Amino acid sequence: MFNKLKNIKDLRSQAKQMQAQFADITAEADAAWGKVKVKVNGNQQMVSVNIDPEMLTDKEKLQDAIIEASNSAMKKVQKEAAIAMQKSGNFNLPGLG
Repeated sequence: MFNKLKNIKDLRSQAKQMQAQFADITAEADAAWGKVKVKVNGNQQMVSVNIDPEMLTDKEKLQDAIIEASNSAMKKVQKEAAIAMQKSGNFNLPGLG
């Protein structure tokens, strides 16, 4: 029983370390020919959004561009986070193999 509690504590510690590491990873993507730019971090939190004032005249195009840029940035940061995990060797989670 104490081993299981220790494993849980170790998992929490590893998760906190990975979360801190992921916060340093960022990815940026754009849409609408660069008129909408979105930046996200490795914890999949949006860090910044930059919108060209020209895009403010068409609500639907702006919404589509934000979605497109956000999804693209998320995919990029997920790849970067996966690479960082592989490099750090954080695949030795107890009880998973």
